[in-house]
Amino acid sequence: MALGDATPRDIVTRLRALPTAALSDALDRAGIPGAMAGLAPLSNDFRAVGPAFTVRYAPVDGSTGSTVGDFLDGVPPRAVVVIDNGSRTDVTVWGGIMTEIAVVRGIAGTVIDGVCRDVSASLTQGYPLFSRGRFLRTGKDRVRLAAIGEPVIVSGIEIHPGTLVCADADGVVAVPAAEAERIADVAEHIERVEADIVAAARTGGTLRAARETFGYHTLQTRQS
Repeated sequence: MALGDATPRDIVTRLRALPTAALSDALDRAGIPGAMAGLAPLSNDFRAVGPAFTVRYAPVDGSTGSTVGDFLDGVPPRAVVVIDNGSRTDVTVWGGIMTEIAVVRGIAGTVIDGVCRDVSASLTQGYPLFSRGRFLRTGKDRVRLAAIGEPVIVSGIEIHPGTLVCADADGVVAVPAAEAERIADVAEHIERVEADIVAAARTGGTLRAARETFGYHTLQTRQS
């Protein structure tokens, strides 16, 4: 599955309608690691779904330039930028200029294994940013662009270009493109079952009984 316009819109639409919690349970059921620990949105209203455009930074080594952010010119609309900065929280790799340009380019959002700054620009523009926090010190002359369009690892999860990244108030999950339809099917089933449990409990039954009736405790259990 390719990036941007080549990604089937129907599967992106289905994933966008699902909470990351249900997708995480569906990934567990399939035995696929996908939940990226420690990442959170700047606003609980933020949601981003799309194919990953991967970027990796490394510390400056004295022999290469330290350009930060110019890769943005190559990101297709509706992609989610995934930046591997090695979980560093002492330098930022995303700021207000990048937010402004990402909005104009129609980029779906950004996930950073690191920190961001110029938070007000993201909040004002409604541009979805997910990171390990915020910090004001620039990454210029401190980090260098090491790779674009190569697999990256965030929170122990390998993200390939085109991996479908889904992020909301609960966090960020990565859905392998080849498994996206199966994961969406399972997550939609989980959502229906949980809705049935709530409806049954609201009619006067116990939560315990409703959960047992609809098999709540095995919804995310790995299937052989």
